[in-house]
Amino acid sequence: MNKPTDNKLLSAFPEQSKARLFPQLKLVKLPLGKVLYESGQNVVSVYFPINSIVSLLSVMENGSSAEISVVGNEGVVGTAVFMGGESTPNQAVVQSAGYAFSLPAALLRSEFNSELLVRTLMLRYTQSLMAQMSQTAVCNRHHSIDQQLCRWLLLSLDRLTTDDLTMTQELIANMLGVRREGVTEAAGKLQKLGVIDYKRGHITIKDRTKLESLCCECYAVVKTETDRLNTYANTL
Repeated sequence: MNKPTDNKLLSAFPEQSKARLFPQLKLVKLPLGKVLYESGQNVVSVYFPINSIVSLLSVMENGSSAEISVVGNEGVVGTAVFMGGESTPNQAVVQSAGYAFSLPAALLRSEFNSELLVRTLMLRYTQSLMAQMSQTAVCNRHHSIDQQLCRWLLLSLDRLTTDDLTMTQELIANMLGVRREGVTEAAGKLQKLGVIDYKRGHITIKDRTKLESLCCECYAVVKTETDRLNTYANTL
């Protein structure tokens, strides 16, 4: 059964904050492809993923998009509510279906303002999210589609409890901001190497060690920073 403490950020909240916020949490199902926020939309609720993954996308005027970060059970979707803004500049789309706990944005903002430990946790998490965004930008500019796909798969795996991903090549292409043909070619190479098995929108990771060896340094940079900040949260 899903519990609020299945989300690492919520789990690290002080007991007094848990007592105030946990009764207000609502478990919601997040189907694949569901849009939680559009760019420029006011954030009314925030989401703490449990076994789902949400992609934050930068969307251009012509409709093209590229993923700038992913959020799973380590964090929260809707950081704009405690960073001084009422709206988000990015689109938030469910990348991997599952569940999350939603909370009225006003309640999280109030807790952020009144509870020092919650404020520290949230700012530390936002720091890790910014590190992921900046590294993603570098990766998209300087590394091959093959390497980008490896990074994307590894970041997704870290936020799931299974080695199976339900994801179409078209959706992956939208996330990476590349053509679908490029993803098809990159996924085919990984399948031939025995790293993944891809069938009808389902990707199974068969050799994570090899996947990591084929990836650029961007994954390790993001993981190191995320792990460091998670360790910090657990010591508070």
